[in-house]
Amino acid sequence: MNTKIRRCIQLALYILCLTGCVNLDTLLTIPEPKLPETFKQPNSVATIATLNWRSYFDDPRLVELIDAAVKSNNDLQIALQRIESSRSSIKLANGALLPQVGLNIGGGVRKFGLYTMDGAGNISTEITPGETVPTHLPDIYVGLQASWEVDIWGKLRNQRQSAVAQYLSTIEGTNFVISSLVADIAMYYNELIALDKEIDIIKQTIQKQQEALDVIKIQKETGRANALAVQQFQAQLLSTQALEKKVVQQVVELENKINFLLGRYPQPIKRSKDSLFKALPRQIVAGMPSQLLANRPDVRAAELQIAATKFDVQVAKAAFFPNFNMTAGFGFQAFNPEFLFMSPASIAYSVMGSLVTPLINRNALEAQFNTAKANQLSAMYNYQKSILNSYVEVVNELSNIHNLQQIHALKKQQNEVLQQSVSTANELYKYAKATYLEVLIAQQNALQSNIELITVSKQQRLAEINVYKALGGGWR
Repeated sequence: MNTKIRRCIQLALYILCLTGCVNLDTLLTIPEPKLPETFKQPNSVATIATLNWRSYFDDPRLVELIDAAVKSNNDLQIALQRIESSRSSIKLANGALLPQVGLNIGGGVRKFGLYTMDGAGNISTEITPGETVPTHLPDIYVGLQASWEVDIWGKLRNQRQSAVAQYLSTIEGTNFVISSLVADIAMYYNELIALDKEIDIIKQTIQKQQEALDVIKIQKETGRANALAVQQFQAQLLSTQALEKKVVQQVVELENKINFLLGRYPQPIKRSKDSLFKALPRQIVAGMPSQLLANRPDVRAAELQIAATKFDVQVAKAAFFPNFNMTAGFGFQAFNPEFLFMSPASIAYSVMGSLVTPLINRNALEAQFNTAKANQLSAMYNYQKSILNSYVEVVNELSNIHNLQQIHALKKQQNEVLQQSVSTANELYKYAKATYLEVLIAQQNALQSNIELITVSKQQRLAEINVYKALGGGWR
């Protein structure tokens, strides 16, 4: 007994020596940038990120489009299938922890060479009373066979934990797809409304330019204007008409972008044209920066990826240690079907355990271990990148909203002044106190000012959507 114990100890020391030849340190760290003080404050402040998109957006037609997209968007359906795939990976990892049991039904025929131990012995051996072993010996077996890898080092348990973390990360990734989908549709929708407003302004401008052209033609006939003035007014009208066609094409393309996100073929998009200049019925509440870690799906997905890679490193580490496997079988075995289920004579069973440790080609195991560590470090850096990116996005959008409010106020004043200048230029031209070039410039500036005001209003709406997404909203 002492000899057996000593041999077991020697074997264990030998295995440990083999393992010690490789650095199996799994405690990995990366430099962490200093967080702003705002991250360390309590995160009890409310934030718009917790609002459902049906509450955040007040346009019922926009909400209807988002609901339709969530049901039929192709990218989202692909993400949902990734969730199902990850869920199956968990079931597979759980199954690896349990014994594998199968029903084995088989049969065959064996013939031993005459000048072998088995062949020579079979000539004089009776398989049944008065009957020797036949030359062609059938073999029929019906029974259960089981195998089980005993998880001594936690390899299988870590594989299961990694699968669970990957599954949760996939769910967060799907939430991020939903958040991006909601934001994209809302932005395209508001861009459509802005283009509708531009078309209305352009049509009004075309009408005014047509009226001005008619006046110039009459004045030319009476000798108060020349052909050059008529040509200039006509050229301006043609340019504005071409601009209208260009904007109409942009409307078609934006409608098809929304249709694509909804997973349907091109068709008109119903929309509320008067919602562009309406402010959101609530104040933009950003909350605390630390809440980004809890609200943004991409940040949480990156965090779960770190957890998954940590378990993968433990799995790669366990590969250096011996595997303990047990196999067993129990059933009925006979050379003749008549004797197959005769008990206990036909009962056959076996039990065996094996301990296998890697000795050769350990470089492959080292490569797998180093790859797992590199993947963990990559996940850590990606997590830091996600946090930094989310913080920068929020700061940018909050600053953008503040500045756009001031720009909008200035553009509104500019637009009012330029609209008045058109009327003034027309009146002065009637009394020959202004040239036709001044009238053209006033009309062109007024048109440009109207479009710029619409653009700033659109940018305000897009900034409100972007900050909602940046704070982690849109997926609930």
